Amino acid sequence: MAPDFKDINGRCILLEQNRHSSLCREFTVISPKLSLRTNTSVLSASIIVTLLGMILHLHLFKIDQESVLIIGSVGVQMNTLYASGRESVRFIEMKKVKDIVINEAIYMQKVIYYLCILLIDPGNPRGVSEVVPVFQSAKPRLDCLSQVYRSCQEILQQTGRTVNVASVK
Repeated sequence: MAPDFKDINGRCILLEQNRHSSLCREFTVISPKLSLRTNTSVLSASIIVTLLGMILHLHLFKIDQESVLIIGSVGVQMNTLYASGRESVRFIEMKKVKDIVINEAIYMQKVIYYLCILLIDPGNPRGVSEVVPVFQSAKPRLDCLSQVYRSCQEILQQTGRTVNVASVK
């Protein structure tokens, strides 16, 4: 009876010895045949992990739609709708809004424009406490942002807010 040997993972292996002569021996280590049960469970686990990763990505990162609702006497509401159906809503009271502007940035050797809401610094009413970017995922071009900017400025002016209107063509 051959002794029981195991590999480093604890699986049984077989050691065969062949004596070809007194000065020649051959040793063969045989691993067990591939078990469909073990390989299927590994494959199934990797598929499940991949699917969970994709669902998590869709739930947390893939954005389908972004919207901004501005109501002059109330505030600004930003909605983000994710591919999974999850919705994220942020509301900013109008009394906290200093201005809505178009900013520019250099990104990957290009100049890009983005719309952002400047929030009033409670400690310094002339200062800005936070810059809140709008349409972060969609990244619309300047012509689209200009149209949104003009409409927002109209609403801000009608509510009597002091705004620095920059000329945007």
